[in-house]
Parts: sequence; C-alpha cells; structure tokens
Amino acid sequence: MNPIDAWHGLLKPEELSAGAFEVLSARLRAERLTFGDRVHCPFLRPIFVTAEDERRVREFAETLAAVGERVVQAAMADASLVEAVGIREDERRLLAIEPGYAVSSTASRVDAFLLPESLQAAEYNAESPAGFGYAERLAAVFDALPVMARFRERYEARAYGLTAAMLDALLASYRDWGGRASPPTIAIVDWRDVPTWSEFEILQERFTALGAPTVICPPEELEFDGRQLRGAGRRIDLVYRRVLVNDVTARPAACEALVRACEARAVCMANSFRCKIPHKKAFFAVLTDPAFARLFTGAERAIIARHVPWTRAVAEGRTTKGGEEIDLLPWARRHREDLVLKPNDDYGGAGVTLGWELDDTRWDAAIQAALAAPAGSWVVQEKIAVRREVFPWFRDGRGAVLADMLVDMAPYLFRGKLAGFLTRLSATGLANVTSGGGQVPAYFVRPRPQAP
Repeated sequence: MNPIDAWHGLLKPEELSAGAFEVLSARLRAERLTFGDRVHCPFLRPIFVTAEDERRVREFAETLAAVGERVVQAAMADASLVEAVGIREDERRLLAIEPGYAVSSTASRVDAFLLPESLQAAEYNAESPAGFGYAERLAAVFDALPVMARFRERYEARAYGLTAAMLDALLASYRDWGGRASPPTIAIVDWRDVPTWSEFEILQERFTALGAPTVICPPEELEFDGRQLRGAGRRIDLVYRRVLVNDVTARPAACEALVRACEARAVCMANSFRCKIPHKKAFFAVLTDPAFARLFTGAERAIIARHVPWTRAVAEGRTTKGGEEIDLLPWARRHREDLVLKPNDDYGGAGVTLGWELDDTRWDAAIQAALAAPAGSWVVQEKIAVRREVFPWFRDGRGAVLADMLVDMAPYLFRGKLAGFLTRLSATGLANVTSGGGQVPAYFVRPRPQAP
C-alpha cells in the first residue's frame, strides 16, 4: 500500500467532521497560520516525498539556482541579458548597487509540478519567497494529529526544518559580506499591511530563539544617518528583505533609507536587488533560447530541456521553437491550447492567462493587450504537465470530502541548496495561496521495516 492510501485508510469518521475542522482551524489560528483572514490549510493530509522524489527535485532545483546566479553575473557585464529578461529602467539603479557578496538569492523557490515520470517548472521565485515559516509551523500542527501517530507506526515521516536553515543562509551571506557582529541584529522589512505579516512574527520568534535578535520594520520606519541603518529602536546589521523590488521602485521615498544604506555598504541585505534578474519570468526565455546556450554546460542544457518550459517575451519577430524558426505572434495565435500568457513581473497568479480556457477571439485580444504593453512586460510560455491528487478537503468549513486537487510542490533553495518544500493545493488551474489556494506540509517518508 502506498503512503497516500495508507493515510486515507487510517482516518476515522470523526476526524473528517465539521467539528474536527473547527478544532483544526482554531489551532491554525492560534499558531498564526493565516493568510489575511483565511487559514492556510483546509486539508487533512500532507504531501509525501520519497527519496527518489527528493533526488529528482534536488538535481533540477539546485541546477536552476546555479544557472540563475551565473546569469546574474553575466548580465552585470552584458546589457543584452539585462534587456532579454526585461529589466526596467527604474530597476537598473538598484541592480547597479554592489551588494558586497556574490550570492544574489540567499533564498529562492521553484514553483513546480512533480509527476511520477517528470518534473515541470512553472517559474522561479528568486526574489523573496514567502511561506517557509508557515510550512514549518504547519508541520508541527500535523505532527500533533492522532492520525499522524497512527501513520508513523507504518512509515517514517520527517518534516523539513526550514527556519533554522534559512537563518544559517542569512548568516552565511552576512559573513560573506564582511559582517562581524556576533550575532547580527536582523530586520525583516516589508509593509505593515501585507497578508504575510503573521509569518514575519513567526520568523521573528524563531530567529530570536535561535540566537539572532530580530525585529520587524516597515521600510518607511527605517532611518539612515550616513553610517548606521536603524529600525524599531535598534541598529540593523542584516536586512532580510521581503519588500519587493517593484515596491521599492514604486514608493522610493518610503524605501530611501534602505536603498541609501545599501549604496553606502552600511548594511547587508538579502536577497540583493540583483536577484531580480532571474526572478523575471523571461529568465526562462534566456534558459530556453539557443542564443544564450553558451552560458550553460551540456549537462545543464539537458536538465533545462527536460524541466523548463519553452518561454519567449511577447514581441513581433521571429524566434525558434523545437529547433525550427517561427514567426512568434502568428504561431502563438494558432497554438492557443498549448500556451500561457504571463506578466513578466508579477506574483500570486495575477494576470496569468491560460490559452486553453479561452476561445480564439479572447486569446487574440490577450495577445494584442500584451503586445501593446511596454516591451518586455509579458511572456508566452508552453503549457506544462501538472500534478493532481486526492485530498480530504474541509470545503467551506463543512465535513471533509475527497477532492481532486492541483498540487504545486515548490522546493525552497537557501544559498542554492534544497531545504524543503512549499506545497499548495487548488481546485482551479492556478495553485497559489494568494489566488485562493491552500497549503499542506511536506514530509519525507519511507516504509518502516516489517516485523519478522
């Protein structure tokens, strides 16, 4: 019996009742496992990761992180790469700031679908991936469920320890930067009204308990006097930046102290602004365009070909697909059912247009709208295979029903090394918490040896 069937077979009717969800929901809220007003997890099963699953994910995800860093380094000396990924003029000042250490993405995440015979990436979040604090605490809630105790009689089940690994990565970047404070004071920096504020509180507690004093500070409350960056009444040594580059450029006055402190090398910041280069969705266009193949080894090109969907910036002109030359826009109009349109620089599924859900007229209108936007604003991407599994779902707070869900299993990489997973479920074609999906914890599992 596989672990999914074993888990479902161990569930008792009373654990699937509306009353059981009230208890679970109360626990989730007590643990601050909320996104805005919603609890993260209306589901009663984790995702199970086998040793072979982990091996396949590690090979691809760590390769993607490595080539992302290489593209960053190449782009700083090659304006054509900056242009290819669609870096805007107002972002270039930020990219020009020397971060003081080499790793652009201390933390990153690959949004991907792991299938029995394949692994398909949807995009690379190289800037400020959320959710690992939630994921670790959600696993602690599942550890306390009676069904987990019964499951562990048959399977070894280990959750991923994410917050300590993230803190280690932050401190490694700080040391590479030349930081000498021991320990440094960390500031988690983002707007006060973001729905992930509760995760910042979780991380503040964990980092502080692990020996790194941590404060949470909105950008506009930071102060820089030319020598020190201060926030929440403390000198800040290390900024864990959760405020997005888009927000820094959109609200420059509020973010001025942070930017000036980085320019003056008065503070270490992770991730650096240069992470924006692989964060753009057109990064996948660089990976899949033969024009940039020189940047990658043969082994890396083979991994990219297996796992990264063909992607191009929306623009008039000719390009290549599968070794053949095509006229991009007429070709894209003809292949609606195999393509997705995405904003080059957005998150949470905003603006994503699935060609197979539209008719030809609406698809053509979407292409025209993308073409009318500033150059580099949109990408067109090949449809990828997705994973679906059945999960017990407390839909609308009622008793749980078994429902077929889309499963996005997104590996976290801390300084380029696999650390664990964000696993999101959705009943629609988009799997993310922002657009209304839910989250479950991931567990590494293997069967316990059978008694003789």
